[in-house]
Amino acid sequence: MRALIVDSGQLRLEKHYPDPVVDETTALVQPTCMGICDTDLQLLRGYMDFSGVLGHEFVGVVCQGPEEWLGKRVVADINFACQACDWCARGQQHHCPQRTVMGILNANGVFAESVAIPVSNLLAVPDSVSDDQAVFTEPLAAAFEILEQVSIGKTERVLVLGDGKLGLLCAQAVATTGASVTVWGHHQSKLDRIADRVHGVISPDWEGRPFDVVVEATGTREGLQSAIASVRPKGTVVLKSTVADAHQLSLAPIVIDEILLVGSRCGPFQRALQALDHGEVDVNCLVDYIFEFDQAIEAFEHAGRRGVLKVLLKPELK
Repeated sequence: MRALIVDSGQLRLEKHYPDPVVDETTALVQPTCMGICDTDLQLLRGYMDFSGVLGHEFVGVVCQGPEEWLGKRVVADINFACQACDWCARGQQHHCPQRTVMGILNANGVFAESVAIPVSNLLAVPDSVSDDQAVFTEPLAAAFEILEQVSIGKTERVLVLGDGKLGLLCAQAVATTGASVTVWGHHQSKLDRIADRVHGVISPDWEGRPFDVVVEATGTREGLQSAIASVRPKGTVVLKSTVADAHQLSLAPIVIDEILLVGSRCGPFQRALQALDHGEVDVNCLVDYIFEFDQAIEAFEHAGRRGVLKVLLKPELK
């Protein structure tokens, strides 16, 4: 099968990659739409030291597996847990020490003609949600994880740092609480895409009073320092960025101002699908380019360009 491979930081499109192996616990899924995200770009720079088939944002159709799933359009939780350890027993499968992570950690991803996925990880996509929307389920779930970790009410002032794909999703997810959400970024054209769904957008030269909650989604090593500088004493900073570079900053302000620092990763897929189904968020406005799968190398080049938002891959364009 065709598959997009990363090996020692080099990206290549294989035409005869081995087909996935399935058993009674897994289903074979054919992706119909795939998304390139910043984590994929970080993996090319050495993040997680990953080698194999890239990709974890997708929607697809089950072509082999349990009868009740055959032909269904699905997305999937990307964390493949052991289901047997203490963490799994506590319902914390995302932190299972034996877990693999699709396209990120010891498990092949979805940039291929087919992928094997544990049946327990599958979620059916509502008919009202298009493929181009459903492909955002994983990053949108990560955005909604903020609300699982931090109590945010209508009186809170929230700043989201970053006008990339994840930042704009985080802003919309937090805005569903009714809180006052402001988004900071370098690109006015990107900020304008969600301006009608948040309290306001601000440019890089902004200087104002600190916020109650700051979500760092810049994808840069400097982002955390900016977040700490933007939050009030005893406020909360939510760190969403995963960056291959090392952070270099003073941690003293966290102690002095008693700032709560929250790491935030994967989130509730069902909540993300609900938000897409009910139109609580707009993801269509985030799509910049759609490429055929055979153009995957070119698609990655576009995705890495400054100012580009979501780049999608499809088996073939219709």
